[in-house]
Amino acid sequence: QPLTNAEIRRVENIVNAEVLANTANECRVLPIAEAQKLGAMMLFGEKYGDTVRVLDIGTSRELCGGTHVVRTGDIGLFSITAEGGVAAGVRRVEAVTGDNALTYMQGMETALGGVAGTLKVLPKDVPLRVAAVLDQVRRLERELAALKGRLASVQGDEMVARAVEIKGARVLAVQLDGADINALRETMDKLKDKLKSAAIVLASVADGKVTLIAGVTADLTGKVKAGELVNLVAQQVGGKGGGRPDMAQAGGTRPENLASALASVPAWVEGKL
Repeated sequence: QPLTNAEIRRVENIVNAEVLANTANECRVLPIAEAQKLGAMMLFGEKYGDTVRVLDIGTSRELCGGTHVVRTGDIGLFSITAEGGVAAGVRRVEAVTGDNALTYMQGMETALGGVAGTLKVLPKDVPLRVAAVLDQVRRLERELAALKGRLASVQGDEMVARAVEIKGARVLAVQLDGADINALRETMDKLKDKLKSAAIVLASVADGKVTLIAGVTADLTGKVKAGELVNLVAQQVGGKGGGRPDMAQAGGTRPENLASALASVPAWVEGKL
């Protein structure tokens, strides 16, 4: 399973304790059977000859083709930079040592100092300040969502008058400025309640992308399908979509065609009724 931060610190402490002990390494060339009896670590899948090089480094005894240090102290500071899964039940730890570890730690301190400066707090207070900022962002997002919902509701009231009557049903196809998909859904529900018998398409544009939602009241779904209706508009704005007979959504990439696409809705619905 993934290592927790506490477990990562524990691994670093174990390795750095071995480094600080500064014990001398011992290398021996032994028959493989004797190496196995000594308990040398062998990697699964590796191929070994009749004789092997056994390395004792700190408390570790393993088969190794070579080493670059004479004593454990030569390794210098050991710092874990990443860990991840490589197979079922197997984790790989990546770390830096010596000068690389110093450079890594200095880089992290510089980054932390930059964040602390932006937040106008001491480096030690960054976690608490970040948590507070995230709480504030979540609160503002909730307030924004509520405001969008209220705006959509007001726009929905104004749109009722824009619906046209076709063969006893009300048809409405309009664009709502600044509405996300949640606001479109909320507005759709309100419009269906107010128009009673209706086929509706709502659209919004953000960052050059079109969001569409179509709704059809239950009494009309036998003739007008929301999925077909939303695709009528979506295909004209470079997209496609789908959904249930009473509710469907789609997207598009050509907002310049949206006005004409929405204008095509009444005639299409009339042909279905």
